[in-house]
Amino acid sequence: MELSLAPPVIKAFMCGSLSGTCSTLLFQPLDLVKTRLQTLQSSVQPGCSSRVGMLTVILSVVRTERLLGLWRGVSPSFARTIPGVGLYFSTYYSLKQHFFQDNQPGATAAVLLGGGARAVAGIFMLPVTVIKTRFECGRYRYRSVAGALRSVYQTEGPAALFSGLMVTLLRDVPFSGVYVMFYSQTKASLPKEVSSSSAAPLANFSCGIVAGVLASLITQPADVVKTQVQVNPQLRTAEAITYIYREHGLQGFFRGAVPRSLRRTMMASMAWTVYEKMMIHIGLKS
Repeated sequence: MELSLAPPVIKAFMCGSLSGTCSTLLFQPLDLVKTRLQTLQSSVQPGCSSRVGMLTVILSVVRTERLLGLWRGVSPSFARTIPGVGLYFSTYYSLKQHFFQDNQPGATAAVLLGGGARAVAGIFMLPVTVIKTRFECGRYRYRSVAGALRSVYQTEGPAALFSGLMVTLLRDVPFSGVYVMFYSQTKASLPKEVSSSSAAPLANFSCGIVAGVLASLITQPADVVKTQVQVNPQLRTAEAITYIYREHGLQGFFRGAVPRSLRRTMMASMAWTVYEKMMIHIGLKS
């Protein structure tokens, strides 16, 4: 079936999937560095590991796993992002068309739209998210995404594939809600001559960067807790919070904030810019 003949929700899914594919390939190294920083073990001397930064982790990965080691976990990232971003944007499009049609949602409505779409995508793709996190941390030696899913299911039970569900939702739903709110409100404040000019994609990308930085910082503690729960299946959410605070103090909840902010900001900005450009190209309002 040609894309031009597909239902609008399928078109939105395809546009979202393509936009997510480009951004995932480009920014996977930042996700790996973020995960490695968050899963560093404390050394004998308190506070020593907190001085390990992005550059140290990058050099360590390149030295021990070569340059391509920075893309470790890209397979589960693709398995998660291609359908996940497509599902997010198609859900967002469906909700927006159902509740708002041609009207522009306000700030509160934008939060609900973004959060609702992310909740659907997050729950559906959580098993692959668990596998992606384990691939990136370097502690597990899975050969493939399918093999990893099968191994976790057989050795730890199906519940392990949904470990960190609540904290994942506490991270992703607020992130998407806050992101969509800031993005839509910032974009709406652009002068009409800018939004209708050839510079519109660049202006939209800049709006996405502002929204991404704010949303990333707000949800960073939940991301650190989520990583610990998914890498250490024996930890419950409350235990992970206690462990992080005991080992690293309050600053432990912001470990990996720089690579995560860079990655989430750039990925979201690129995804939204490409998505909206493609939606306009096929004749749909995003």
